[in-house]
Amino acid sequence: MDALLILGGLLLILAGLIWLVMLAFGTSLLWGWGSLIPPITLVYVLRHWRTARKAVALAGLGFIPLVVGLTLLASHDPVRLAAILSLDWAKPAYQAPAELDIDLHGELNGQAFAPQHAELIDGVLSLREGQDFFARREVKIRLPQGATKAPIRLDVLPEDSGNLPEVEVSWLLPEQDLPEARRLSKGYTLHLDLQALPPNKLNGDFHLVLPAQYGTTLSGRLELFTDRLRYRDGQLDTAFDSQETLVHVVEDHLQRRFASRLVQVQPIPLVTFPTTRVPLTVTARVNGQDQQVELVLRKGQSGWQVEGDHYPQLAQSTSAPSKPSSAQVPTPREPSRPTVDRRVRFSLLRLLSNPQQYQNLSMRVFKVSGGAAEGRFAGLDSDGSIRLSQQHGGAGQASFTLHPDEISRVELLEP
Repeated sequence: MDALLILGGLLLILAGLIWLVMLAFGTSLLWGWGSLIPPITLVYVLRHWRTARKAVALAGLGFIPLVVGLTLLASHDPVRLAAILSLDWAKPAYQAPAELDIDLHGELNGQAFAPQHAELIDGVLSLREGQDFFARREVKIRLPQGATKAPIRLDVLPEDSGNLPEVEVSWLLPEQDLPEARRLSKGYTLHLDLQALPPNKLNGDFHLVLPAQYGTTLSGRLELFTDRLRYRDGQLDTAFDSQETLVHVVEDHLQRRFASRLVQVQPIPLVTFPTTRVPLTVTARVNGQDQQVELVLRKGQSGWQVEGDHYPQLAQSTSAPSKPSSAQVPTPREPSRPTVDRRVRFSLLRLLSNPQQYQNLSMRVFKVSGGAAEGRFAGLDSDGSIRLSQQHGGAGQASFTLHPDEISRVELLEP
């Protein structure tokens, strides 16, 4: 109501001023042009009051709803009124500096492509445009094993064959609820020359050209993250929302709690961001022994921290590690067990019958109506719907669900 009164009052005042200028032009051309200058407008009103009084009265009537609307706004939302009167809305919006220095030029599916986020995590190089759960446009390159450690130098030509990176491009049209995707295992041109940029970045040259029917070319300088941690002034930024940040906070807490740096935290349950409070049951190996601890993580002004954390910092060890005695007998290491590849014989039925086995694994879901979605498996809802989550760089983490009746096929992307 207050907004309508304010808007109506402003419209009446504007109509009165326009009418006044029209009356001035009707008096003479000189008065008309002069009335466009506020001081001369006032002189015209005083000299030709009988002619101008109708327009002045209309403009004066506009102040009545304007004052009433501002009074109502001040009574229930004074902060908004102060922002309006301070004219902050007229100032140009502040744009935060980009986290990554990305200077790429090109197109994807025939449309201009300007990625804002890039990362190389778990062997997948991802270039993403858009901050929603599904990217408007995205390029993913799954690098072969052994080609993910800096420096990365890789050249692929259309005629090459063998163990080549898999390239996937996807785009989301306005009328679609899931993006379309295309994958290539050969027949494209790729050039990567990336160098390490401490603490957790790579930067260098990037060049990608897909066959003409895909309408995709991308070339320039690229900077990307190698994990989901963020640093500020050389220190870890614990305010950033990611699984890795929580693991670091938990590990630091346990090291100080048990006064030992020999702490290995097991994977924690998947957390959906944004949130400010996370209760966790953490399993960790401390000094060679398994420990299970109940913790509550809370996000405050200084970032994520464990509730009730009053343990002091660990002293820096300056003494050299002692050499093992010759009398000590080395403990035989247990033979490593072969890793089971869960992608073998994976299906939607296996996922629904034993969801715990695939928790937090990356998978791709194909919808019956078309389109595909990719994310990490976050469990099943009460109605049996599959819930996937995605980490969006600085945008946090998002999740979505698909009912089994909507799914035609599920593909597991890691062992």
